[in-house]
Amino acid sequence: MVRILTRSDVRSLISMDEVIDAVQKAHEDLTLGRADQPERHAARTPGTDAHLIPMTAALADGQAGGVKLLADVPANPARELPRQQSTIVLVNPENGVCEAFLDGGAITQYRTAAASAVATRCLARPDAHVLGLIGAGAQARSHLAAIAQVRPIDRVLVWSRTEASARAFRDAVADSGLNIELAGSPEQVVRGSDVLCTLTPAATPVVSGRWFGEGLHVNAVGAPPRRDHREIDSEGIARARVVVDSLDTALAESGAVSIALEEGAITVDHVRDELGEVLTGAKPGRRDDAQITLFNSVGVPIQDIATARILVDRARDKGIGIEISLPE
Repeated sequence: MVRILTRSDVRSLISMDEVIDAVQKAHEDLTLGRADQPERHAARTPGTDAHLIPMTAALADGQAGGVKLLADVPANPARELPRQQSTIVLVNPENGVCEAFLDGGAITQYRTAAASAVATRCLARPDAHVLGLIGAGAQARSHLAAIAQVRPIDRVLVWSRTEASARAFRDAVADSGLNIELAGSPEQVVRGSDVLCTLTPAATPVVSGRWFGEGLHVNAVGAPPRRDHREIDSEGIARARVVVDSLDTALAESGAVSIALEEGAITVDHVRDELGEVLTGAKPGRRDDAQITLFNSVGVPIQDIATARILVDRARDKGIGIEISLPE
């Protein structure tokens, strides 16, 4: 039987601390050769500016395999739909049987923040306590929840293009007990932060590297997987020690990396370090308290499949979701 989990099902089952641990193990297993994640290619849909991106991964020890189909549709916000939508198919790799279909929206939100938390745990200063958020949407809320689990956050600076969005974020997290401050500009957020998360679908930079202070850790998250979109300028990429979630993915789909390379601000060697290599000790973490570090997060399917595995097991135990038989 195939289990179908809706977005509300996923939200009722998911736990940030579990996702953080699952994402970390998935990256470690990938680096150690225990899991697999082939290179992906986007399909451009004729007559539109949409991209369809199939993302395949297989977990260690035959736990699960699957595909996430991501649709990046720039025209959707005008239709009052999310720019990015996704669906995940989970498969038993031992027999090829489909186990589940899951809405990918909430999974993407959690696993993206979890990856930032994993990177923050191994790259940010241990005493980092001020979190900066550029963008105030759903990812801002999930990143606050995730980063607060790995660093002693007590103050949050947030900026959004609209003050209403920033105020809505502050109201949504009012019970966190943290000092939430609305900033007047991205520069104010960057200069005042120990850990910075950029969470906007920007096509052109909203953050300048000249604002980076000593010891800053950046999670560059929001830009869509397109080579002409970036939130952080080339100076920011060049000034930071960069760690990527996947080198192949960063070179193919990260505008921050691609444009910095095209402008001659960096070479490929500047972005060769992958998160899994840092986690397993194959590459070093933070060098010292003054170093600027940056995690370039495009998003990879090993994170989605690891999260989906947890959810499907829990849904089965709790009897949540709809079961259907596809062969009938």
